[in-house]
Amino acid sequence: MSRAKKKTAAPTQPGTVVASFGRQFTVELADSTLIACVTRGKRTDIACGDRVAVAMTAPDQGVIESTAPRASLFYRSDIQREKLIAANVTQIVIVLASSPPFHAELLDRCLAAAEEAGIPALLALNKMDLPAAAQALQSLARYRALGYDVLPLAAKIDIAPLRARLAGHTSVLVGQSGMGKSTIINRLLPDAAARVGELSVALGGGRHTTTHARLYHLDAVSHIIDSPGLQEFGLVHVAPEDLAHAFIEFRQHLGQCKFNDCKHLTEPGCAITAAVERGEIDAQRAESYRKLVMQLMKKAQRWE
Repeated sequence: MSRAKKKTAAPTQPGTVVASFGRQFTVELADSTLIACVTRGKRTDIACGDRVAVAMTAPDQGVIESTAPRASLFYRSDIQREKLIAANVTQIVIVLASSPPFHAELLDRCLAAAEEAGIPALLALNKMDLPAAAQALQSLARYRALGYDVLPLAAKIDIAPLRARLAGHTSVLVGQSGMGKSTIINRLLPDAAARVGELSVALGGGRHTTTHARLYHLDAVSHIIDSPGLQEFGLVHVAPEDLAHAFIEFRQHLGQCKFNDCKHLTEPGCAITAAVERGEIDAQRAESYRKLVMQLMKKAQRWE
């Protein structure tokens, strides 16, 4: 009688995802070797910054077998899908600029996602050397009043103020296209272009070098993830009834509305509306919330 051979699982090595594109990933092993990896099946729920276990299939290729529990996850979502941006980050750096103008509504959505994920946010206002800088900085006064850190920055001239704020963190850079994220990376890491090329080779063919998140090491304890430029930021993963908690100035007024299920739109006796009328909540922030909660409510109705 022949014995059936017992199939043993291939040994794995720990690593960190340092680039992701679709179902292709680049994993950095403990010895700094870069490995081009895929996943089992059609799994795509892996983000840059994830800690993973890799089974080697060739000297420079492998399969991601599992992911370690995450300390944090920053992502956006629309009705079709979720887009993971970065995992295990300790700080979100939202890059803004004096020119071209940044979109306040997009900023509000990024901040709401940061609050939902429980990750501190830093607002870096770049291009402070341009004529529109003073006006742009003034427009961020409402965020400073809420307790968000605002860092004026001219990355082309002096990157030191930002470098100091990145020390000891794993940070992710997010922002609209044109805000200067690439300049920031190049100033922080002059050899970043070579690193991008190396990652592109690992991903295959050198394509899509600016359309996927990439992790860089600033030093042994400081890391930064650069993400593609944002044109929109969906939050359909947030329940409509939870969104108000992600706008931090709303929190002290929650539970004071006339109706327990108040969505803070046009309902009578709304404590949020009253706070806006008293000037305690910024009207632009309230409008950002209302546009977003209406989108979430439409999404929720679609799936009922």
